[in-house]
Amino acid sequence: MFIRKKDTVVIIRGAYKGRRGRVLEVYPKEGRLLVEGVNMMKRHTRARSRNQSGGIVEREAPIHISNVMPWCEAAGKPSRIVMKRLEDGRRIRVWKLTGETLD
Repeated sequence: MFIRKKDTVVIIRGAYKGRRGRVLEVYPKEGRLLVEGVNMMKRHTRARSRNQSGGIVEREAPIHISNVMPWCEAAGKPSRIVMKRLEDGRRIRVWKLTGETLD
């Protein structure tokens, strides 16, 4: 997976198509990620203590990695990410569209 936490992505399929958001969490084994404000679901919760009240809580649900594309701020449009190996052996993420590094 080339997408990491705090990256900006755009949704390319589904009900939230065209919406941009920041990645909150990545689940590589399932091939899914949490995107801020995307794929919202309602969760009915019970009050656990005197301080926490029960009710309906709206939160994000994981979305499949194939339904998102990384957003390149420099180009102003979505772009793929490729891995380049430096001379010292380290691997870095690079935008395919512009050639700039992400990290």
